[in-house]
Amino acid sequence: MAQQSAMLSLQQITRAGLGVPVLMVILLAMMVLPLPPMMLDVLFTFNISLAMVVILAGVYAKKPLDFAVFPTVLLLATLLRLALNVASTRVVLLDGHTGTDAAGKVIHAFGDFVVGGNYTVGFVVFIILVIINFVVVTKGAGRISEVSARFTLDAMPGKQMAIDADLNAGIIDQEEAKRRREEVVREADFYGAMDGASKFVRGDAIAGILILFINIIGGVAIGTMQHDMAAGDAMRTYTLLTIGDGLVAQIPSLILSTAAALMVTRVSSSQDMGGQILQQLFEDPRTLAITGSVIGFIGLIPGMPNFAFLTLASGCGAAAWWIAQRKRAPKVEAERQRELPPGSDQKQLPQQKKEGAPVEAKDLSWDDVVPVDTIGLEVGYKLIPLVDRAQGGQLMTRIKGVRKKLTQELGFLIPAVHIRDNLELPPNGYRITLMGVTVGEAQIYVDREMAINPGKVYGKLEGIPGKDPAFGLDAVWIEGAQRDQAQALGYTVVDASTVVATHLSDILQKNAHKLLGREEVQHLLENLGKSAPKLVEELPESVPPATILRVLQNLLSENIPIRDLRTIAETLAERGGKSQDAASLTAAVRVALGRLIIQKINGLAPELPVLVLDPELERILQDAVETGGDGGAGLEPGLAEKLQRSLGEATARQETLGQAAVLLVSAPLRQMMARFTRYSIPGLSVLAYNEVPDDKQLRVVASIGK
Repeated sequence: MAQQSAMLSLQQITRAGLGVPVLMVILLAMMVLPLPPMMLDVLFTFNISLAMVVILAGVYAKKPLDFAVFPTVLLLATLLRLALNVASTRVVLLDGHTGTDAAGKVIHAFGDFVVGGNYTVGFVVFIILVIINFVVVTKGAGRISEVSARFTLDAMPGKQMAIDADLNAGIIDQEEAKRRREEVVREADFYGAMDGASKFVRGDAIAGILILFINIIGGVAIGTMQHDMAAGDAMRTYTLLTIGDGLVAQIPSLILSTAAALMVTRVSSSQDMGGQILQQLFEDPRTLAITGSVIGFIGLIPGMPNFAFLTLASGCGAAAWWIAQRKRAPKVEAERQRELPPGSDQKQLPQQKKEGAPVEAKDLSWDDVVPVDTIGLEVGYKLIPLVDRAQGGQLMTRIKGVRKKLTQELGFLIPAVHIRDNLELPPNGYRITLMGVTVGEAQIYVDREMAINPGKVYGKLEGIPGKDPAFGLDAVWIEGAQRDQAQALGYTVVDASTVVATHLSDILQKNAHKLLGREEVQHLLENLGKSAPKLVEELPESVPPATILRVLQNLLSENIPIRDLRTIAETLAERGGKSQDAASLTAAVRVALGRLIIQKINGLAPELPVLVLDPELERILQDAVETGGDGGAGLEPGLAEKLQRSLGEATARQETLGQAAVLLVSAPLRQMMARFTRYSIPGLSVLAYNEVPDDKQLRVVASIGK
């Protein structure tokens, strides 16, 4: 009951925000008020226990951020230890002449029993502990903290880009992206705080040395001058008390310094530190086998401690054999399996057929005509683990995320992706098809990760060179252990599943208009009819279903979502009586969706930077449109080439400045210029003057002449 009451009181103090103030008051009281020896024993024992709790919490944390409060705990523990040094020094100097147990049983035990009552031995042991703590552990941990803090800050842009890439690919949602961004910021704050906290540990080690000499000199002076002790007795008594005090303080200090070093030298993992060490140190049986062979050879040399060496060599050999047997456990290999997980299209391979089974001949029928998949993904046999959930494959889940994200963004249901293996592909290759036609293919490595060069990195990586299949950026396929190094150098690191999912997302966005058919339009109108039945009932009377489909496809081909189907339908119903031309109706719908288009291009910024055409050039283009050059075919070749080059340079300048590249033209020219630049200058958006809302401010950044 007393323990529960104490815990309850502690929780109440913490919730009231009084924990730190109360602790500071206690520390000040320890420095100012004299403490009895019994209280010193309790506090010294608590100090050692706290150090053990801290180091074990660091060992069992799976990643540094699981113990993000560590720098604060380190500072408080250092202050507690210094306050104890002040309190114990006061007791030693005041009552040390009474004997070596004047400052409590803990200091007496460390000063008498641990070092055998020999203050010379105690002094040497203390100096060795200080050297280990100050020169080895603290100095190394401080250096690692500095480097980790610098590399973490340098890697922040790359990590942010990786989060944005996963978000754009539909792998994660907004909440997960927000959580990951917060984790990146917390990681930078943690290593920055550890860099500062390591200075406290270093200062504490220096303070321990100074306190030792000050206590010895002060104790001998007090003992001989004030208490008439013999110089030898005073030296022995006060030195043993000081050594005991120093050892009691240095041992927790060394433990906390080691905990700090462990926190800054470890990497994030799903295992605690013990699991990481066992897995990574003894994963390969050859390590133990070769070690056992070398130790056994040394044990056979005459004059060596044969029993110890040969026993250890036998243990290493037995452990190597046991690990090798475990690694030979039955596994389902992809080369022999040749099958895909449930939920995807499966195709039986010749290797899967039973040899000798009779083949029943039958006539061909219409059932043998296999329809093409709307969206298909074919993989080589080494990529099967990516889509097999039984082998930990995440690609199926990520493809579902891509479909969900694009469905929400574009406004219609993205068809299912049918996955099958293809022995004609390279083992590491995959192919994306639309309506049976290949639209993208690449090679990836399941056991590696892709480090993408976003344009500015601080070094090179060892690995397999390649290209990001979605955006064509230079990349390197690296080992998983190089991930942190790559991010610190500014690379964006993604796994193989993310590479495929991002590539698929990019292709589906560019070809969304090919995925929309009559069935999808019918479903869209049925859903709209639930909220606007009269509009859906009257729409076919104004615009034929085929024209509605064509208008929606035109919008998607220009990367305009069709989520706002009600506005689209109302515009078509209003303009359908005047024109049945799909291009004219598309232009009218674009005007109605002007705010959506501008927001997609330039966000919520009040000002829109635009490129405009020189009046003389605009007149020439107008004449080309009137003579039938709707796609730019009516332009003189030299003029078309010069116009394309000027627009490309202006677009590149805008992208360098981080601004949208928008070409603003008159309404009759918009369709022709959009077709002219769609594939040659993909980063350029072409708008008509009447598509810009009245409250949007325009800023002309360049005028394109002939």
